[in-house]
Amino acid sequence: MHADYIITADYILPMDASMSVIEKGAIAVQGTDILDVGTAENIFARYSSEKVIPKKNNVLFPGLINTHTHAAMVYFRGIADDLPLQDWLKNHIWPAENKWLSPEFISDSIELACLEMLKGGVTVYNDMYFFEDAAAHSTKKMGMRAVLGCGILDFPTRSGNSADEYLAHAESFINDWKGDELISPCIAPHALYTCGPETLKKAKAMAEKYTVPLHIHLSETQWEVEEVKNRYRRKPVHHLDSLGFLDETVLAAHCIWVDDDEIEVLAKRKVGVSHCMESNLKLASGFSPVVTMLMTGIKVTFGTDGAASNNDLNIMSEMSTTAKVHKALSENPTVLDAKTILLMATRWGAEALGLGDRIGSLEKGKRADFVSLDLKKPHLMPIYNVCSHIVYAAMASDISDVMVNGRFVVENGMLVTADEQEILTKAQQWSEKIRE
Repeated sequence: MHADYIITADYILPMDASMSVIEKGAIAVQGTDILDVGTAENIFARYSSEKVIPKKNNVLFPGLINTHTHAAMVYFRGIADDLPLQDWLKNHIWPAENKWLSPEFISDSIELACLEMLKGGVTVYNDMYFFEDAAAHSTKKMGMRAVLGCGILDFPTRSGNSADEYLAHAESFINDWKGDELISPCIAPHALYTCGPETLKKAKAMAEKYTVPLHIHLSETQWEVEEVKNRYRRKPVHHLDSLGFLDETVLAAHCIWVDDDEIEVLAKRKVGVSHCMESNLKLASGFSPVVTMLMTGIKVTFGTDGAASNNDLNIMSEMSTTAKVHKALSENPTVLDAKTILLMATRWGAEALGLGDRIGSLEKGKRADFVSLDLKKPHLMPIYNVCSHIVYAAMASDISDVMVNGRFVVENGMLVTADEQEILTKAQQWSEKIRE
């Protein structure tokens, strides 16, 4: 059989149900899809291709998935550091957004965000922001995959004046992009303290009408929990559950201040959770009970949050930091082992976003979304366990090649879908305006 590409590598991590490690492996790709994965010997016995790409001293694995970010905020990276969340939001970020947000701002900043993520092995991001139509066009231009959530609030911003106006934008965006090969629409009510019960119910109804996911911040700070309890006499998870909001289509970001009975509800409703370790650390928001959530069967995944609070979009560092911090917190070095961490960053991330049938593992018939990591580096030698190397020793800069939907978008560490220098120049020009 003919294949468009056959890519070989020293190691392949399919991240499928068997959790096997294939040594001296190969992937055959035809069009947008994976034809087959296996040992190089078996693949070459079944397939031929004019484009055989040997990746010696490399490991191939599914593209990393960033399940919670505000990607366009890369242009606000470092604008207001070392502040508590509410001060950071109300006195710095929201005023900056009200001054600068526009389709042009989003279009340019998304290119920078995609450049950073793709070169760090991230092939999919789940976004919550504004002017998402501009974000969608830029993301497609870069060749990246995204779940884009139109932000919903109960107060005016540069992109809308009321919850109903935001919802109308969301509906229009869904109609324009649903069914696209790379862009999946989503509805993203910001949080329980910025969206009242009626707004949340309307968002839920629209998500059900169009069969799209929901993306929301949940229990990120102690202040938020107390605010929700004062307003509604319920804890945040119970409040959402009382509204009929929670089910497997919901991705809840942060979930730091949730107790055991709330965790039981999240597990029962099959809600996905995006853990944003480095943002939580930087804002001193607290420590999410990730180990407990995993034990109850909740799919916990990785998010970077926005680059204004992290300050990068690096899932590789999220993996390493998360594993180490939670081992220390639980006083148990066996929790969040390397394979679990890789599952959180790949297959579980895809499943939490409703994309598990298409991406997240390297299997026949799934989309060809994968990355190649160069193992021939001083900090990656010698090699005894390639999984633990990726989690504990590798860096985003070790990513050499990235394929999305059967197309190489990064080759030998360089973006091939757009002009890197042009993207960086635009970022510098915007920073000069914002600084003034």
